[in-house]
Amino acid sequence: QVQLVESGGGLQQAGGSLRLSCAASTGSFSTYYMAWFRQAPGKEREFVSGISYSGGTTLYADSVKGRFTISRDNAKNTVYLQMNSLKPEDTAVYSCAAKPRPWMSLLSPHEYPFWGQGTQVTVSS
Repeated sequence: QVQLVESGGGLQQAGGSLRLSCAASTGSFSTYYMAWFRQAPGKEREFVSGISYSGGTTLYADSVKGRFTISRDNAKNTVYLQMNSLKPEDTAVYSCAAKPRPWMSLLSPHEYPFWGQGTQVTVSS
């Protein structure tokens, strides 16, 4: 089992920045693919970004590419999402998720068995 706890959400003005953190309680953190998803009111959960176990490979949704950066620190069992140039349409509940091998279908939330409770990000115009 993996327990995930997010932090760092809040209210920010458009153009501002926020940094989300997700701490994992597992002794094998480096074996999990980690991802961030978000869900806005009335919308389906969508993939935001993901990172491989070594941090060497990252994925981004087109809507956040160039503005968001995902990273991980395996020594601290933590994954981060640096969000810059925030837009009102980034407003959502952001959740981190962990996926063990095999690392396939990485964009689908249904492939991730472990989830955090989510943190609210609100961007005002």
